[in-house]
Amino acid sequence: MRVFVFPGQGAQFPGMGKDLYETDAAKKLFEQANEILGFRITDIMFNGTAEDLKQTKVTQPAVFLHSVILAKIYPDFTPDMAAGHSLGEFSALVAIGAIDFENGLKLVSARAKAMQKACEAQPSTMAAVLGLDDSLVESICAEIEGTVVPANYNCPGQVVISGSISAVEKACEKIKAAGAKRAIVLPVGGAFHSPLMEPARVELENAIQSTTFNVPVCPVYQNVDAKPVTNPEIIKQNLVKQLTAPVRWTQSVQNMIADGAKSFVELGPGTVLQGLVKKIDKSVEATSKQSL
Repeated sequence: MRVFVFPGQGAQFPGMGKDLYETDAAKKLFEQANEILGFRITDIMFNGTAEDLKQTKVTQPAVFLHSVILAKIYPDFTPDMAAGHSLGEFSALVAIGAIDFENGLKLVSARAKAMQKACEAQPSTMAAVLGLDDSLVESICAEIEGTVVPANYNCPGQVVISGSISAVEKACEKIKAAGAKRAIVLPVGGAFHSPLMEPARVELENAIQSTTFNVPVCPVYQNVDAKPVTNPEIIKQNLVKQLTAPVRWTQSVQNMIADGAKSFVELGPGTVLQGLVKKIDKSVEATSKQSL
């Protein structure tokens, strides 16, 4: 069984998606996206700098567009299962028909703006923890005064924590003392997938509830609980929860493999998910595609 997986924020790079624009079907979708967003995101994706691509209103739609348009023109897009990492969950849902292209892009744009607002309201950050057991990271976070929680379970021995700047820094000190190989504060704008994203969650909930969702062509393994879903109402609920809950990527991949997944194809910018899948289970095939 074949799984298609979709990357999240951080996978962007200058020139992303430019070669896809050569095909008529992709060109039409890119131009539609420029119209929906009200600015030419293609100019920034194809010709902008890494700094230009870091703007929140650009980053999330750019990664989404690269992934979704590639899936739309991919000659053999026949998924038995799908999943996306954080923002990538929206790409996955559009690719497998749960949301149409226009509404998917509007939701991603609304999500990016709401997250940016939440970041500006309260200074916060994230840190990558390497080489420590998940349960130990969880217990250390629980001991710290203030807000700090596990945000991304990326693969065994790699967890990202998220919260207020002081709580994350204190947690990093304790995590290093507990024997972690590394605990590095990340250059991000805020505490994604933590309770500090609550204002963004409320804002996005209104947008999601007013959007039509369909039954997808295959199950999506959602970040919130790592379980397969096809029910549009449950998909909606999980997407809302996703902003303040951790990304259970390790568990999602393990569950897909337990359910028969043999081959993983990452569609979109970067190769991060391909690498994580191999770290989670070396026995499965994992590849990535950034163009046709």
